[in-house]
Amino acid sequence: MWQPPATIVERIRRGLTARSVRVRLTALYGSLFLLCGAALLAITYMLVSRATAIRAVEGSPAHPPGPGAVVHTHLVDLHQLLVQSGIALAIMTVISGVLGWVVAGRVLSPLRTITARTRRISKESLHDRLALPGPRDELKDLADTIDDLLARLEAAFDAQRRFVANASHEMRSPLTVMRTTLEVAAAKPEGAPARLRALEAGLIEDLDHAERLLESFLVLSRAEHGELGEQSLVALEALVSAALATQAEELAAKEIEVRAALTDARVVGSETLLARMVGNVIENAVRHNRPRGLIDIAYERDGEQTWLLIDSTGPVLDEDRVAQLAQPFKRLGRDRTGSHTGHGLGLSIVAAIAAAHHGRLELHAREQEGLSVRIALPAATLAELPAGRT
Repeated sequence: MWQPPATIVERIRRGLTARSVRVRLTALYGSLFLLCGAALLAITYMLVSRATAIRAVEGSPAHPPGPGAVVHTHLVDLHQLLVQSGIALAIMTVISGVLGWVVAGRVLSPLRTITARTRRISKESLHDRLALPGPRDELKDLADTIDDLLARLEAAFDAQRRFVANASHEMRSPLTVMRTTLEVAAAKPEGAPARLRALEAGLIEDLDHAERLLESFLVLSRAEHGELGEQSLVALEALVSAALATQAEELAAKEIEVRAALTDARVVGSETLLARMVGNVIENAVRHNRPRGLIDIAYERDGEQTWLLIDSTGPVLDEDRVAQLAQPFKRLGRDRTGSHTGHGLGLSIVAAIAAAHHGRLELHAREQEGLSVRIALPAATLAELPAGRT
């Protein structure tokens, strides 16, 4: 396809700016041609100089030899040969550079294809393969090696997902049996001593914590693998209101003030997972808040993104380490060491759910105290709902 000269020049300029492999190969081709051409020119000059010098000496007078017309012609011819050969060498060097640029582009074209296809593959599309066509060469071997790596990664991700699901399912049964046994023992008419009653209450609380931990593992596994399930148009305002209602008792006990600037912000996604995401952020803001603290909830619309902003008071955090809170089982400081109600998966689940909805989680330490949580989600309308989803 024909391209305007300005387009070609711009592409070359971008390539030169990027100092790509193509530029280095072109420079290598041009340098090698220039060296070989210069060596060929030097050899030719020496041979012609020797041959013409012999003829000049033979054709000149023997007594005295002195300079003559033939010697002068010999020197002029050599100078003319040197100048014309140098011009030809310069022209061919430029041409070789252009040809080297074209050849390098053709040689590197499979590498660009491999790079582009590999970038499109994520953990949600590990089943895709490069499947690079062409003869069996080094580039084909590279593409096949990447395909084999993707196959192993896909198998590893599937094995991890099955392990989490199976382990969570298998552990639920003994937990349910233990809970039923405790409840049956507590329901005996003869009653039980107070010490046993206290032990029973503690065991039931531990069982509740274990069940919440298993449920969190399942939610985290689903979100990390992009299993959104049924998607719909979800109003974040309703999710925030429901999460605040769930934490109403704890909010009242700590006398935490809630400032919520709720608006009609909507996104397309799994209502179940989004509710879990919002609930985890609100629960985290309440649990790690101080008495008579503050939770500030707001929305922002930035182009095609909707931001859910939740700022809360609490302990002073290190900005350089606060991003670790989005990693499983990561906590910062003595005030975030966990309890029977916390297991270090809350914000990691939030990050995974946001990523599964093509969004992201940002965590920042507030200047005075506490944590600022920013969740970006693609804003959507009902017309943007994926085909076949309701």
